[in-house]
Amino acid sequence: MQQDGKIHIAVLGSTGSIGCQTLDVVSQHPDLFQIELLTANSNSALLIQQARTFNPGSVVICNEHKYQEVFDALDGEDIKVFAGMDSVCDIVRESTIDIVMAAIVGFAGLRSAVAAIEAGKTVALANKETLVAAGAIVMDLAKKHGTRIVPVDSEHSAIFQCLQGSRYRDAEKLLLTCSGGPFLHKTKEEIALMTPQEALKHPRWNMGAKVTIDSASLMNKGLEMIEARWLFDMPAERIEVVIHPESIIHSAVQYQDGAVIAQLSVPDMRIPIQYALSCPSRLQLNAQRISFAQLGKLTFEAPDTDRFPCLAIARRALDKGGNAACAMNAANEVAVAAFLQGKIPFSAIPDVITSTMFRTPFIEKPTLDEIFSTHSQAMALARETTNI
Repeated sequence: MQQDGKIHIAVLGSTGSIGCQTLDVVSQHPDLFQIELLTANSNSALLIQQARTFNPGSVVICNEHKYQEVFDALDGEDIKVFAGMDSVCDIVRESTIDIVMAAIVGFAGLRSAVAAIEAGKTVALANKETLVAAGAIVMDLAKKHGTRIVPVDSEHSAIFQCLQGSRYRDAEKLLLTCSGGPFLHKTKEEIALMTPQEALKHPRWNMGAKVTIDSASLMNKGLEMIEARWLFDMPAERIEVVIHPESIIHSAVQYQDGAVIAQLSVPDMRIPIQYALSCPSRLQLNAQRISFAQLGKLTFEAPDTDRFPCLAIARRALDKGGNAACAMNAANEVAVAAFLQGKIPFSAIPDVITSTMFRTPFIEKPTLDEIFSTHSQAMALARETTNI
């Protein structure tokens, strides 16, 4: 907290879905939060609009070709304008920032998250790929620098909340719920023919394209399973994925006495976002409340890894360890992009991932530099397969 009594926040990926919802939360509590840094990849127009609304100390446009546009638009404002990921990493280290909302999508968010962790900032982690690709390294860095990592994903936030006031060692199992995505009740043959437009129609959540496709393939749940393993230091065999189409129970913790504590709310990402910024305090939020009478019932089922093989692939990557999950994540990023571009069918996504993992050299205990190298290698191999 700064001298003005406010918590100063850096929002990395402010023009994305999580970034925009973070700013909505901040706008509801102007007496508590101040935006210090906004960053975007290429969406210069929205970044300019956000900067004029929230008056941060600095903005960064990572696409350097758009720097002049942003600079000219904010000329005369008391806002510093920078370009490139190096600038993002430099600014998150500044003493004017208390919390870093790490919401850059994909592997691209790793560098800035590591910079924030090394600077000892509180990191509200919405970028699951940071822990998927480099979980052991990142958690060791957090311990070394005394960094607090607070999860933002609704499932991990739910588990985090369910563990409050309890000893982690008393937890017997993490129950990671999953909506099942838009293809939950489709046959394997029907899923193979699904188009990008159909895959982007998530029944419960409003998310960016990459995350929505991952939800359709259940890879998103595989990534979250790996993230949960590192966030909560929980062995893979004690993390269970449960399909819950209503998306009301966001996850739960089963304790060694058989008790299960769950976190429930309507599907609204602003709830875990706000908790990450304010915990352990809970603030007023203009979110819809649950009506249990109207809900009527909640349903659950086990995931079908025959129709959704990406979940099983993620489990194998987690079991193998080393740089396997990094290679898997890189291949998935390419495969999803290829599917969205119409280069491959939906059913080819797991095939691209499996092939890439097999061809990427395995490193049992990679360094951070080797993680970046693995990502580049796996991306290149996957691009060969998909012709993008």
